[in-house]
Amino acid sequence: MAARNDPDIEKDADVQGGGVQSVDRALQILEILAREGDAGVSEIAEEMGVHKSTVSRLMGSLVGRELVRQNSERGKYQLGFGILRLASSIPGRLSLVREARPMLESLAEEFKETVNLAVLRSNYAVNVDQAMGPSTLATYDWVGSLTPLHATSSGKVLLAALTAEERDRILKETGLRARTPRTITNRAELEKQLLDVSRNGYAIVHEEFEIGLTAVAVPVYNHLGNVVAAVSISGPAFRFSPEDDPALIEGMQEAGFAISGKMGFRRR
Repeated sequence: MAARNDPDIEKDADVQGGGVQSVDRALQILEILAREGDAGVSEIAEEMGVHKSTVSRLMGSLVGRELVRQNSERGKYQLGFGILRLASSIPGRLSLVREARPMLESLAEEFKETVNLAVLRSNYAVNVDQAMGPSTLATYDWVGSLTPLHATSSGKVLLAALTAEERDRILKETGLRARTPRTITNRAELEKQLLDVSRNGYAIVHEEFEIGLTAVAVPVYNHLGNVVAAVSISGPAFRFSPEDDPALIEGMQEAGFAISGKMGFRRR
């Protein structure tokens, strides 16, 4: 009897299924990379329960479409900029990026740190634009990155704006995986924090997504008053402490309202 993960049988199944199985598996790969950040062919094949050659074949197609790229240093795969192109093609997203850009640059120049604009997509916060601060330490390009909602400042702003039902669905699907020892993995504790986010109008995280990284985010509203994005500013934990700088938080909130105003939002 042939093995379940025999590559020839898998290839035949793909053909017989009209390519549907290949599409499904390609989407699984994208979801794994979104969750893990990066992964190798062997890791992905093991999780999916298929042969490595199947994953390699699909990965080749995804790389060709720029939906996935290979990290030259580690040899693992990550989501590519093609994902960002797809997200940006959604009506309204391009105008949001265009309208927010001057404010992102202004914040980065004023506070000397990296500023990001993120939207909710497929249960994750995806960064769609970024303005770099002048610090040589702030060199990571976050554009196109899908980050977990429960462990990032932008993610918590987006989560706090959802209905209880939608938030429950997302968190059940994604789980509360610990990215660092400081990640909040207790649902009750997270919900309490999200209430504070809604009340205060901003979210702060200290090394929950990445050790050594602190960030604060504020919401961006559309003409209906719905949160459609989050603006965050992040920096090294050793020098960046938003709680000790009321002017920074106030500046971020005003920037969020300024972008919201360009999207048709009117403050009461």
